[in-house]
Amino acid sequence: MIFHTKSGEAFTALILEAFRFNGRLLAAGDRLTKPLKLSSARWQVLGAIERGPLSVAQIARNMGLARQSVQRIADSLEKERVIEYSPNPDHKRAKLVHLTEKGRSVMKKLGQSQIRWSNRIAAGTSPGEIDAALAMIKKFGLRLEADRRS
Repeated sequence: MIFHTKSGEAFTALILEAFRFNGRLLAAGDRLTKPLKLSSARWQVLGAIERGPLSVAQIARNMGLARQSVQRIADSLEKERVIEYSPNPDHKRAKLVHLTEKGRSVMKKLGQSQIRWSNRIAAGTSPGEIDAALAMIKKFGLRLEADRRS
């Protein structure tokens, strides 16, 4: 029979809490995006292209999402004129996704809501505590990626 090490047991507890945390983050994101008729999933796609256009596959890879789900979201956002597709000089079939003027306006409004919300949630927590948590998440993320490759 195999048993957890103390670190393995603590990591398992962290995983379970991360799942709960992710659910709460998605619910909070849905509340923040609702006035703009969006969702957390749509916000993720918009956030991925806020700094510049990417292909659907690049968005999916960067965000850890399924390409098909990103494609469905992008097509929906295009119908609403929040994003548009443009030719990709590096790939004939994989068009680039970028924000329209309406999309930039939506992201500006969302950004302001997110700032107010994150300031409220982080109140009473030191930047050092948050930085330590971020460093640990990044460390485990790199280990998970290395494990996936091996």
